[in-house]
Amino acid sequence: MASAVSKIVLPFIAFAVFVQIATAGDPDILTDFIAPANQTIDGKFFTFTGMRVLVGAPPPSNFTVLKAALKEFPALEGQSVSYAVLQYPAGSINPPHTHPRAAELLFVIQGSLQVGFVDTTNKLFTQTLQLGDIFVFPKGLVHFQYNADSQEPAMAVSSFGSANAGTISLPTTLFGTDIDDTILAKAFKTDVATIQALKADLSNTW
Repeated sequence: MASAVSKIVLPFIAFAVFVQIATAGDPDILTDFIAPANQTIDGKFFTFTGMRVLVGAPPPSNFTVLKAALKEFPALEGQSVSYAVLQYPAGSINPPHTHPRAAELLFVIQGSLQVGFVDTTNKLFTQTLQLGDIFVFPKGLVHFQYNADSQEPAMAVSSFGSANAGTISLPTTLFGTDIDDTILAKAFKTDVATIQALKADLSNTW
């Protein structure tokens, strides 16, 4: 009897797990959109004007990200999409980081970029992107971008399959929080003095 029950139940469990994985991401909503209560909704609610600052503006002196995500654009709630414009001055990087809730599709619209990500087997995938190229960073994996050109800036537009993809910056998470210096020293097989020196250097860039 137990064997017969297992043959019936286990496929349903496997299917349920598959569905859970396949549908992981922003929750579905039961309305066309989500809007604040007691607010008159018109076309302005669905319009984001925050990117206008890019028009005619000079390149920034540091790596800069301009987001159109849930925090900046509340109309995105429940829509499972967001955008970011990334500006890379000559020689700048977007340090290793992850987006825990979404994959990232990056489209180069100016210059060129060296990009890469590391999978769960610690294999590194890299590519040099030219103007017009698109690259996908799989959900949750550590990745980076680098403008290796020492003279010209670069720019890219990224789309995410979540209104709130989240960003975990490895340098900030490891060295800009309250993780004990001794733990970090053991993890990186170095001494506490080296960890403290790294923290002091990196704090000047945050």
